[in-house]
Amino acid sequence: MASNRHLGRIIALQTLYEQEIREDSEDKNLNTDEILQRNIARYKETIEDVDFISNLVNGVIKNADKLDAQLQPVAPDWPIDQIARMDRLVLRMGLYELDNSKDVPEKVVINESVELAKAFGGDNSSKFINGVLGTLLKNKKAPKKAPTKKATTKKKESKK
Repeated sequence: MASNRHLGRIIALQTLYEQEIREDSEDKNLNTDEILQRNIARYKETIEDVDFISNLVNGVIKNADKLDAQLQPVAPDWPIDQIARMDRLVLRMGLYELDNSKDVPEKVVINESVELAKAFGGDNSSKFINGVLGTLLKNKKAPKKAPTKKATTKKKESKK
């Protein structure tokens, strides 16, 4: 199952990459479902969990703005649109899984994202992905601080 999920993530990444390239090119024939089905068909002999791939692709596309809003504060020196496309897609996928996959341990999600970055990203992509997703996970697990009430002191007037 684990290697099957790894292949599923590769297929999802390929689909998201092509979808974004074609969207940026204003391709009038863009159909994400067709791209996804074509990519899945290439591996039909080895893929079992097609729903996992489909949910990942559709979830990332549907929630891209929300995911970017969560990513931006963690990498403030890198505006989302300046992050390499492949790194941005791997980050979105990893964050989407962290937020939505209850059956996959968080450290596995981060490790899988790092492996995708090593395979498909640049020289420093894996370190960048690990740092950003690790920070997001750490922030997610950090206890929420209760808002503190500002102590208001009233000065007592003394009678003279």
